Amino acid sequence: MATARTNVRHAGARQRTSSRLVPSPRRLLLHTALAWGAALMVYPLLWLVSSSVKPDTEIFTQLGLWPRTFDLANYSEGWSGASQSFTVFFTNSLVITVGCVIGNILACSAAAYAFARIEFRFKKLWFAVMLSTLMLPHHVTLIPQYVLFFNLGWVNTYLPLIVPKFLATDAFFIFLMVQFIRTIPRELDDAAAVDGCGPFRFYLRIVLPLLRPALVTTAIFTFIWTYGDFLSQLIYLTEPGLYTVPLGLRMFLDSLGGSAWGPMFAMSVVSLIPTFLVFLFFQRKIVEGISTTGIRG
Repeated sequence: MATARTNVRHAGARQRTSSRLVPSPRRLLLHTALAWGAALMVYPLLWLVSSSVKPDTEIFTQLGLWPRTFDLANYSEGWSGASQSFTVFFTNSLVITVGCVIGNILACSAAAYAFARIEFRFKKLWFAVMLSTLMLPHHVTLIPQYVLFFNLGWVNTYLPLIVPKFLATDAFFIFLMVQFIRTIPRELDDAAAVDGCGPFRFYLRIVLPLLRPALVTTAIFTFIWTYGDFLSQLIYLTEPGLYTVPLGLRMFLDSLGGSAWGPMFAMSVVSLIPTFLVFLFFQRKIVEGISTTGIRG
């Protein structure tokens, strides 16, 4: 009897194992759809990389991804550029991006600490006003901001792109940090007050170290958004020596039809490398920062 029961159990285990190895039609269909979706999303990137090593005559005539002839001269020609080297463009983008990252980290964390921990008049009203700016399109404030910066003499400088970040203008990051600071126990405030720690020292010594996941998330998103920003840089920067990477790529296009497609695609591939590396090395930090900021409530 015991042997029969053992055989039945083994047969059931083998049946369950075989059922796990053979996917169900529904799961097979789902995986096939996901694979096709992934292929559709990756194809433009593969086409860009393939076109970057093709001669201009084959870019729009050869449909295959594998080039017939490899033309690596597109990279050297694109890096030297028409009027400026791409070294200048990458340096300018680095200056603006680093300035924006530092500004957002300092200003948004300070504003978030004020909203989360400091009591002042009409705090809820100002917090609601700050959140309402999230629904305000950037194009609505574009002309007033340009008039303001033009009167200040900041046009054709990096100041319109960097200075607003030090004034806590990104409401999304403020809200992100406010939600995180609210998860910090109030007992720490009382303990710091007993030790003679004021609001400013409490912000520096306790809040900022605990705020590290949200700060990393803010730095990553600020880097990606600022590095790829085209409209703001196009409006405020008019001198080629101040151009960034997006504006440098635009210089390869000619409205008269003489566009250098090969060098432009080659530099497009190169320009994607910083963003790809940041996302590759810090993707876990992005998930950790968002999941621990208390956005759920």
